[in-house]
Amino acid sequence: MARVIVRCWQETYRGLMSDAVLDDPGLPAARERFWTAALTDERYRENRAAVAERDGELVGVAMSGPPLDAGATWARQLYVLYVYAADHGTGAGPALLEAVVDAQEPVALWVADPNPRAQAFYRKHGFVADGMARVEDGVREIRMLRGMRHSR
Repeated sequence: MARVIVRCWQETYRGLMSDAVLDDPGLPAARERFWTAALTDERYRENRAAVAERDGELVGVAMSGPPLDAGATWARQLYVLYVYAADHGTGAGPALLEAVVDAQEPVALWVADPNPRAQAFYRKHGFVADGMARVEDGVREIRMLRGMRHSR
């Protein structure tokens, strides 16, 4: 799972994130520590994780969990959804999304901006940008929501 994340970050964020981060020899081990905790630590017991495989090899990963934002009005947050570029368009992305978030539950996510392909994927699956933006690790991100009741 860590290898999938590192390769996807390198494919997706080259030019958005510093090469020093993307090519850091310690990055795979750091991601491995993260996934070990995410899959075994009691703190993450309400998270849902899924993987996509092709020919016995992992090609994508996803994870959702309770929102960390104390003021969240959504039930779940999508924290991870990555599929190798070579496997875009194979159905792996939608299957991963469906595996970690229920269609009827209100959900939020943060997506890199610019990242037109990912943003189009999320729009196709009912997500709408809500105007919130932040910079995380030097990468601008926008928040997208699905299944929210909008009060105006």
